[in-house]
Order: sequence, then C-alpha cells, then structure tokens
Amino acid sequence: MRDVDFLALLVHRGVVPREHAQVLLQALDAEGELDRLLVARLGFPPAEVARLRRTRGGEVPEIPGLEVQQKLGTGGTADVWKVREKASGRTFALKVLKPEATRHEPTRKAFIAEARLLERLSHPGLVACHGIAKSGNTYFSRLEWIDGHTVLELIDTKHLFREEEALGLVLAVAEVLRYLSAQGVVHRDVKPGNVMRARDGRVVLIDLGFATGEAEKGAEGKAVGTVAYLSPEQCLGGAAADIRSDIYSLGISLYQMLFGRLPFEGSDDQETLRKQVMESLNSRELKRRDVSPHLHYFLEKMVAKDACDRYQSWGELIQDVSGHLAGRADLDFERELRERRGRR
Repeated sequence: MRDVDFLALLVHRGVVPREHAQVLLQALDAEGELDRLLVARLGFPPAEVARLRRTRGGEVPEIPGLEVQQKLGTGGTADVWKVREKASGRTFALKVLKPEATRHEPTRKAFIAEARLLERLSHPGLVACHGIAKSGNTYFSRLEWIDGHTVLELIDTKHLFREEEALGLVLAVAEVLRYLSAQGVVHRDVKPGNVMRARDGRVVLIDLGFATGEAEKGAEGKAVGTVAYLSPEQCLGGAAADIRSDIYSLGISLYQMLFGRLPFEGSDDQETLRKQVMESLNSRELKRRDVSPHLHYFLEKMVAKDACDRYQSWGELIQDVSGHLAGRADLDFERELRERRGRR
C-alpha cells in the first residue's frame, strides 16, 4: 500500500489525528518513508507501525490462537470475521469492536453487555455466543459460525419470496422473539439484516446489540434501532420498550421480503421517521400485487400505527400465522390428491 493511502487509512480509522496527518503529508514530500515519520514525529514504536501495516491500520484483528479467514460484514461499531481456532480447528464468527468504538465507554459497555446476554440465552433460533475477551486493546466475542445468508442479502439479490416462504421466516423469528420475551428481553432492532437463513434450513437471529429489558426506556430518551424499521412510538423517542414495537418491525420486514423494498422510504432519516408516524400501508398496492386476504390482514395488523391495534403478544401472532400456513398446506395436499385421482 502506498504511503499516502496508508496515511489516509490511519486517519479514517482514528489512529492518526487529522491535524497530525497534514504535517506528515507535508513531511512525506520532503523526507518520504511514512513508517519512519510515524516513529520519529508521533512516537509510534516500530513494532506498532509494522502491526498497523500488517493489519490495514488495525482493521484485520490479530488474536493469538485464531486464524482470520475472511471479513463477513461490518456495522456502525463492530466488524465480523470468519476465523478458525488453531488448536481445535473449529470455525467461529468473531465480532470485533472497532477501535473508535472501544474508546467510547457507553459503546464498549453495550458490546460487552450484548455478549454476556447471548451467553446466558439458549435457543436454536438464536446465535450462540462462546465468550467475550480482550487481546491488547481489542475487544471481541466468539459467535457461532452460521453457513448461510442474511435475509437482507437474499432480498438484495432479488430473491422472490413466496407467501408461504416469507410467512415461514416470520413464524421462525417470532418464536425466537417469544423466547426472548419470556426471558424479559425486547429486541428493538428486528430487520432482515439481523436474520440469517442457514443452508441447513435454520432461521437464526444474529444480533442483540439494541436489546433491553421489558419496559425500559430507550437510551437517553432517543429512538433506538434502525430508522426504516422503527415503530411510530419508537420514532417519537423515549418510548418504553415493548414487544409490540418488535412486532411492527417484523411486519415491515415481512413487507420488504414480499415486495423487495420498504413501505416507508424518505430522502433522509427525518423524512422516513415522519412517514413511519404519519403514513399507513397502501392497501390498493397490496391488492394489486395479489397478496392473499390473510397476508393482507397480517401486514395491516402488524404495522398498525397504534400499538393497541397490533398483535398484543407473540403467542397471538404465532397462532394466527401457523394456523394459516397449516390451512394452506391442507389445501395443497387436497389439491394434489384430486389431481392424482384425475390422472388415473
């Protein structure tokens, strides 16, 4: 990597302050060799400069006993890597807190709290956590490696979700969220990007970064979660965490699976928030796209603007959706029998 590009990377990752970078850039033209300048001008140990070179400015984690294989994804505060444990040969998803997030105490505490929460929970539809640790200044948690894709990745590849397929995913996620609710936990960030469909057919919820206890307030009275999936009461900020907010977010996710886009989109976050609060689903569009009456009902009830008009429990939602899917399966079986008899 060229010195200029390496310096830009160090600034981007918060390793070198921007004001120092200007001085280093001028010195590069006269003296060259950024590595030597980092040692002489900023006091970096030579070994640290070498490590920053190897790890792209600290982006690629170096943790004893682990072999980093590939980057799986990145979020606002953490990166996720596929790693192999050298001693056992086991594969994990390593969630690594970014350096700038490590320096922010509330974010660091939230990262640790999420890992510890996952450690104490156990459900086949919830990603397993195998511990949190620190190596040098790097905080990381070892998560279950799931071979598959997030539902958002499938949507982005233009995968067409059939009605039964989409409702099956909703039902699987609802079961996990019912388990979390029984443990006193509200998720607060239900979205396709946080749901994986494994190659073996499992549906797995993979992130609890915004999870909180029942009836706890959002952080600092602000809306918590991903803007496009926030319920109206969350958009207003400071609303008590409630499973009905998760039900709303799951309804928005269902719509996105079926139509490949979100129902409420704005030019910026503020406009999206306004639409979440003020606008309702376009019923004519649902009818025009051949959505069954049952699915239309589920969507309308899940994303009702007033929380009191939504499903009031996961059990109620699960009963409705599972009953509908069982009914469709019976109809398909009867249709198949009739077709077989007609061919005789």
